[in-house]
Amino acid sequence: MNMKTKKSNTKTLDQFKEEQYGKRGTAKRDKLDAGYEGFKIGALIHEARLEKGLTQEELAEKCGTTKSYISRLENNIKEVRISTLRKIVELGFGGHLQLSIKL
Repeated sequence: MNMKTKKSNTKTLDQFKEEQYGKRGTAKRDKLDAGYEGFKIGALIHEARLEKGLTQEELAEKCGTTKSYISRLENNIKEVRISTLRKIVELGFGGHLQLSIKL
């Protein structure tokens, strides 16, 4: 018997984003990618806080801010400045902030 192979409808995330939001560099795609980066930072702060066993209030006290500010960062309601992110990472988590740029 000759079996035909089905064409896969599976797409990568990049293919999906390109199809739905356009190529990188277009306004709609850039807005999506910028929103994702904000979410990613909030999620990273949340994960690190849980890993350190800290409440939002405890983290806020360590880095000189408020519980509501930490909550807004984690929930992607508020954007974080690099200087504030450094305080959270260094004072709150006892870590070191590393940034990179990909071209």
